[in-house]
Amino acid sequence: MKSEMSLKQRSNTKVIAKVGVLAAVATVLMLLEFPLWFAPNFYELDFSEVPVLLGTFALGPAAGATIELVKILINFVINGTDTGGIGEFANLLIGCSFVVPAGYIYKKHKSFKNAILGLVAGTLSLTVIGALLNYYLLLPVYSKVYGAPIQAFVDMAKAINPAITDLKTFILYAVVPFNLFKGIVVSAMVMLIYKKLSPILHR
Repeated sequence: MKSEMSLKQRSNTKVIAKVGVLAAVATVLMLLEFPLWFAPNFYELDFSEVPVLLGTFALGPAAGATIELVKILINFVINGTDTGGIGEFANLLIGCSFVVPAGYIYKKHKSFKNAILGLVAGTLSLTVIGALLNYYLLLPVYSKVYGAPIQAFVDMAKAINPAITDLKTFILYAVVPFNLFKGIVVSAMVMLIYKKLSPILHR
């Protein structure tokens, strides 16, 4: 009995250590951002979801959500917040909307096919949830924080894409393509490296 408890404790300790390491890597990657040509420059792409997804596939969706949370908290401590934590909370939901569906589908049956299905589902979930949160929460909050009307953000996007004329077209032609692109690129990176890193993550 004691031996079983000891093994379980060691297993839990290993999971906690892996979550911590992956969250730290994700935090570093979160600081390395760059803009995309089709979105205003306050939307920047980073690859912090790559280690989060790697942990999700290796340890399960609950661990993935935990890595996402720890990443957001570390970034909160390092950079602070302009939105009283609202932006960070929304980013947590957006990140989890990506990794949790992917991890849940992959956990049901760990195969290449389910990994692809999970990543597709995660990308679609990321795109939809990201659009809704930007429309109803993030953009209105940033508008209040920076004392600028939402139309000011729309006009910045319109300078890149003339089809963007209001908040709805901003979401449709800037936010949706951004999250879709991010989901596809991150998914491709995970598929390329997961098999090689899987033995280390499961060790």
